[in-house]
Amino acid sequence: MAATAVHPDDLRFAEDATLRWYEPAPGVRYGFCGNCGSTLFWKADAESSKICIAAGSLDQPTGLRTTKAWWVAEAGDYHDRTAGVAEFQYED
Repeated sequence: MAATAVHPDDLRFAEDATLRWYEPAPGVRYGFCGNCGSTLFWKADAESSKICIAAGSLDQPTGLRTTKAWWVAEAGDYHDRTAGVAEFQYED
């Protein structure tokens, strides 16, 4: 999933009537649409200086560019592996 992050104070909602939060563990929360279930945000108390935003939830053009990629060994052949993008593998 593509994502970006901002400081929580810099995040503004045009509307949040359907925004719901799920806390699977203390201090870790996921924000999602209460109507369709789409993932919108996630945040952790351990990293209180940022809230992560699912890039697919943003209006285009976003201006976002890929800077890091995880689990690239698992990526489908349709994913471009762009030179200069930091790649991280999953480790057991």
